[in-house]
Amino acid sequence: QAVEPNVTPVAGMRPVKAIDDLPAGDLFIALCAHSGRPEVLTSWMDPSVTDENDVLSVDPDLDPFNPENGPPYSPGFQTRYRAAQRARNERITDWALAELDALKGTRARDKLFNVHRTWADLRMIDPAIEPSDRMPNRCYMGIPEQANYGVFGIGALCTLRTWLSMWSLRTSQCVAAPHLARITVPSLVVHATADTCVYESDARAILDAL
Repeated sequence: QAVEPNVTPVAGMRPVKAIDDLPAGDLFIALCAHSGRPEVLTSWMDPSVTDENDVLSVDPDLDPFNPENGPPYSPGFQTRYRAAQRARNERITDWALAELDALKGTRARDKLFNVHRTWADLRMIDPAIEPSDRMPNRCYMGIPEQANYGVFGIGALCTLRTWLSMWSLRTSQCVAAPHLARITVPSLVVHATADTCVYESDARAILDAL
């Protein structure tokens, strides 16, 4: 942003003035980093949610905690699971855009909503997927199944506009790759092999994007 201004506010939001007057950095370091806000939320979210207003709603065919699905998780299940995660992100984006449109001309310009069950990356549960030095069946909040049905999670409380600006795969400018591609200063990517929820593929994606 300092050397090539490119960030624009979500419709209806004002940018902070300082965004146009940032000092350029001398170097870039990625330390145990994931590949962007929308991507990490999507890779962690539980795609078996069938009703966004019901924390207990579940499609058993996509439930990562259904023993019939694994672990170990078959390559076919992993493919369906990842596609369903992206589809859930897109459904929330569709809903948020529609809700914002419905608020036009009313006294409200935004609204709060919850995003349930975001501790369900298959790699958290099955250490055979992207093996590393991490503890098996662990996430940052402990045992994934318990954390997934708890109240603490990334993106757990959003407004319509913060979803669109931070977590949506379609509209967020927090996707890292386009910004990383603009970096020309010396760069260092550091990966911790026992990190509970950042995986080698995250570090390699950052390295490839630089």
